[in-house]
Amino acid sequence: MWFVSEYPGWAAGTACLLAVLFVGGLVLRYRMIEAERRRFLAANAQLEKVDRMAGPAFEHLVAERMIADGFRKVRECGGAGDGGVDITAVAPGRGRYAVQCKRYSKTVGAPEVRNFLGALANTFAGHTGVLVTSGSLTKQARQEALGARTPLILVERDLLADWLLGSVSLLPARSAKAKAVRA
Repeated sequence: MWFVSEYPGWAAGTACLLAVLFVGGLVLRYRMIEAERRRFLAANAQLEKVDRMAGPAFEHLVAERMIADGFRKVRECGGAGDGGVDITAVAPGRGRYAVQCKRYSKTVGAPEVRNFLGALANTFAGHTGVLVTSGSLTKQARQEALGARTPLILVERDLLADWLLGSVSLLPARSAKAKAVRA
């Protein structure tokens, strides 16, 4: 207190310098996190690598891609007791999303889609559903997903690599190709 009362100019200058250093540190930290995210996504964007991942690693990759797409409050909740959803997120101006990840080498069948739709109707009511798979959906599963009261956004193997590379987005405003993810 003595220093502040005796040297108010120096105290104010020191406080400003500390504030600038603090904000600079935060900006630097943010840039480092973003650079690490870009490196992680680039290193894991190839389907061959996705095929070798465990389920939780695939869920983490999808969550990181969602953050890079502009989603906020991205939360990985997969595992036992997840309520049928692996990731929840908020899209600014578009509401809440619930994501089911299926790192399958085979096809995803109608029972898996029905289970996800059930989770969306009950525990995650009001969320937009997104089904991401490293495989593909059976014809019946695709019909169930697209014929639901609120159709699911589907990211199957043929679009997964493009999405992981950032060529398409789950948020339509960011990319004209995003409509392809919905079909």
